[in-house]
Amino acid sequence: MTNYTLEEKNSFIVLGIGTELQSHYTDYAGINKEKADFWESVEQDGRLDALKAVAANDYIFAVSEAVNNKMMYYAGVMTEASLPEATRVIQFPEGEYLVVKGEGKTAEELSHTLTGIAFGQVLPEAKDFAYVGGPNATVEMGQRNGLFVGEMWIPVVRQG
Repeated sequence: MTNYTLEEKNSFIVLGIGTELQSHYTDYAGINKEKADFWESVEQDGRLDALKAVAANDYIFAVSEAVNNKMMYYAGVMTEASLPEATRVIQFPEGEYLVVKGEGKTAEELSHTLTGIAFGQVLPEAKDFAYVGGPNATVEMGQRNGLFVGEMWIPVVRQG
């Protein structure tokens, strides 16, 4: 079984710049390409730097959220500030979160690894908790030994 924990978190806000993912939710290759293109765009045009400038910490969030039956994806930071470029203030609820830790050679690999473990292994096998929707995020927390390190945070509810 993969290494994960359940952690109590206070509610927090992520300021995000987002895009609507057009690929079908089962089209992983399409979704991953859209996400990669989006990150390249926000890094090149300076929007990610604008977010980092108002961030409360060094964490970079990649947030997935269903909004009005659309699959939205955001680059974001934890902050109380606002920016004209930002498209959404994402409210994460107080409560229990599934936290999966991992690392990758790139930020993209880190995100793929964490998402695969959380949604491909931990949640399908979990008996005493479940993800019932709401925003979830991969959190890039820094680098160690040349690898990107981070966590995936998914709000869950107890069951059983």
